[in-house]
Amino acid sequence: MTIKPLDDRLLVEPVEEQTKTASGLYIPDTAKEKPMQGEVVAVGKGRVADDGKLIPMNLKVGDKVLYGKYAGTEVNIDGDEYLIMRESDVFAIIN
Repeated sequence: MTIKPLDDRLLVEPVEEQTKTASGLYIPDTAKEKPMQGEVVAVGKGRVADDGKLIPMNLKVGDKVLYGKYAGTEVNIDGDEYLIMRESDVFAIIN
């Protein structure tokens, strides 16, 4: 199945946090926080300004991004977890 986000939305695949700390301790599933990093899987065309002009997206497929803990809407596509969020919900691109 292919998904094409609309307008200024993007589809992000969350990157799971390490389950082991630097000191070697394992973190149980109940203590894990929601991931705040992910990889952009699909992007929309961009936002339409009030004057009707299209403002293109700054993000592209493959970008590693940092977003808010509760940003976006969780969706399950073919058994995989993704987030659909607006470009403005992304804080930074990670190099």
